[in-house]
Amino acid sequence: MEGKRSTPKPSDLLYKIRDFSRSILVDICNGRSPVVSINKFRTYCTNSAENCLCSSNLPVGTEVLTLRRQPHAHRIDVLLRVLLIVQKLLQENKHASKRDIYYTYPSLFSDQSIVDRAINDICILLECSRHNLNVVSVAKGLVMGWIRFSEDGKKFDCITNPNIAQPVPVQAEDVQDILSFAEYILVVEKESVFQRLVNDKFCSHNRCIVITGRGYPDVPTRRFLRLLTEKLHVPIYCLVDSDPYGFDILATYRFGSLEMAYDVEFLCVPDICWLGVFTSDYENYAFPSQCLLPLTTEDKKKIEALLHRCYLQHEEPHWRLELERMQDKGVKFEVEALSVHSLSFLSKEYLPSKIQCMSQMSRLMSF
Repeated sequence: MEGKRSTPKPSDLLYKIRDFSRSILVDICNGRSPVVSINKFRTYCTNSAENCLCSSNLPVGTEVLTLRRQPHAHRIDVLLRVLLIVQKLLQENKHASKRDIYYTYPSLFSDQSIVDRAINDICILLECSRHNLNVVSVAKGLVMGWIRFSEDGKKFDCITNPNIAQPVPVQAEDVQDILSFAEYILVVEKESVFQRLVNDKFCSHNRCIVITGRGYPDVPTRRFLRLLTEKLHVPIYCLVDSDPYGFDILATYRFGSLEMAYDVEFLCVPDICWLGVFTSDYENYAFPSQCLLPLTTEDKKKIEALLHRCYLQHEEPHWRLELERMQDKGVKFEVEALSVHSLSFLSKEYLPSKIQCMSQMSRLMSF
């Protein structure tokens, strides 16, 4: 995959692991407390000034761990144990899931999040992505439409029947021989909306690729989408619910997640366009009041927190305006609310009109 950072070889990573482990051992043997410095990254902050570094992919600070502090000592212990597992995976050319790793020392790790943090720490220390460590996820995303590709020798042909869902590949790095006649990529938030498009044979009437992460997208879905944008160079649209959590999912595709900010250049999709649904849609499409839900206290807090993110000030100010409209109206609704007009209203009316409008705007901006 393309990106600023080169893909490290297993031998390079093993060399770094050996050097890191040796430095820890030398410090202990010489009576010194080992110090582990881990760079900190972020995808957003609450600084409204223009000089924040969140969009630069650069570290924004360093976290220093030392054995002199008990919480740090436990974190270093976990890090070294996970590093030992990773070393073995690389040496034997085997793969394991995060859950597999957790069950090697469940009493020590106590919670999956402890392992997740250790894996992220190792990626930062070794300057690599999680898949480079041979740590894999079970992909939950789905794809259909006008695309054909192979993954590790296995062929996936969506073109033959573009309305049959296929699983998103686990390892985007193993994807080869991509062939597509798609004019655009449509990302939908939920599986229920994806299935609506399957039932309506949306891809038979529209030359496109449809992807869903089934809620918050996992790493394989985001890496696969990033790969497609780099290879196909077609517009990417995103359809999410008109609520703060739908917006947060959109932002995860666009800017990446805070947890994996160190790897954002391989996970984010900077050119993704917000297609809908918008707060104004319930008036434009004459929704009955029964389709609308009042924002909860939790929703309002979520919107307030989202509005403070720096990228809504600097990079996507029109997204901020949409969030403010949602906040002002005090209501939310799901994509499925469009079915109040007819079950196929989404696929036959809403999406084609929205995509046509976006396409016209894009052509005007290119002049």
